[in-house]
Amino acid sequence: MLKQVLVRLGGVAVVVATAAACGASGPEQTNPELVPRGTALTTAKPTRQDLTNKVSLTGKVVMNPVFGLVAPVGGQVRFMDVKEPTSTPTVPTRVGSVWADGEPTWFEVPAGATFSGRLVDDKSTVTAGMPVASAKLAGYGISADVDSAQAYKIADGSASVQGQIKNGPGPFPCTLLGTIAALPAGTVPAQPPADTGKDKEKEQTGDKGSSPTGQQQSPPDTSGGTKSEPTGLRLVCTAPGDVKLINGASATLEVVTQTSANALVVPVEAVAGGQGQGKVEIVKSDGSKVIADVQLGLTDGKVVEIKSGLTGDETLSMPGPNLPTAEQQQQQGQPGVKSGS
Repeated sequence: MLKQVLVRLGGVAVVVATAAACGASGPEQTNPELVPRGTALTTAKPTRQDLTNKVSLTGKVVMNPVFGLVAPVGGQVRFMDVKEPTSTPTVPTRVGSVWADGEPTWFEVPAGATFSGRLVDDKSTVTAGMPVASAKLAGYGISADVDSAQAYKIADGSASVQGQIKNGPGPFPCTLLGTIAALPAGTVPAQPPADTGKDKEKEQTGDKGSSPTGQQQSPPDTSGGTKSEPTGLRLVCTAPGDVKLINGASATLEVVTQTSANALVVPVEAVAGGQGQGKVEIVKSDGSKVIADVQLGLTDGKVVEIKSGLTGDETLSMPGPNLPTAEQQQQQGQPGVKSGS
């Protein structure tokens, strides 16, 4: 309700409107209501982008680093009689083979490196990817220690390595050598004794030793030979020839382990679970929600790849669903551990 008050100021009448209170205490104040529990305050829709998994390692420039050679296939390993070179080899050196289904698959020390030791006994049964021999690079390399959590990510497939010398050259491509694995102490067998008349007779009659194809193999290591030292988990790579390296200089290696082009991704906050399997909560057009299983792929820490389970048109609630506890699963009639029997 409005009231008009007449006020005279210097002979001029001014009408002032004032508001009358509707009630003694004014309009009643109301508190905002709380959002019902379970209501999705934030939502997200899947998008597409290129995704890359990277692992950053701290390393340094070293001289003559040792690296490992792995079995190319599973089977029985047979070593060659590798003679000590008189100079740095300019071509790969064949050091042995793995026999499977009657066929050999060879493994070699790359050019620029020398055979450093056997990591398993001759005629041992090995699995594919198992370190079987060690080699030593002649010259500079970049070596980085790898912890167990990083090792499995890198071992899944090192697509490429980029190096950067602290306060020095880089980034530059760094060629990976050997395998990412902890290498045990290796033995380089001593040279076999001089051929005897009996040995020459075997050669003339075609008896070449224990190789299924008659290829001459190295004799058993009974002399002890020299030893290569064991290593921890490490990655070794070489820089291009025009990159200046200084022994002991600190370096950073960025290892690209996996890539996925045009991947379907969602924010990591929208997903519950991990290690390939997860759950998301889909918000339907009528406001209802349903939990769906999804298969997960790469992640960069911000988004995660959805390999299957979504079409890309869904709206997801954030944060993702809470996974039920074992007690809740029992109450819902799902398989669980029963107490007492």
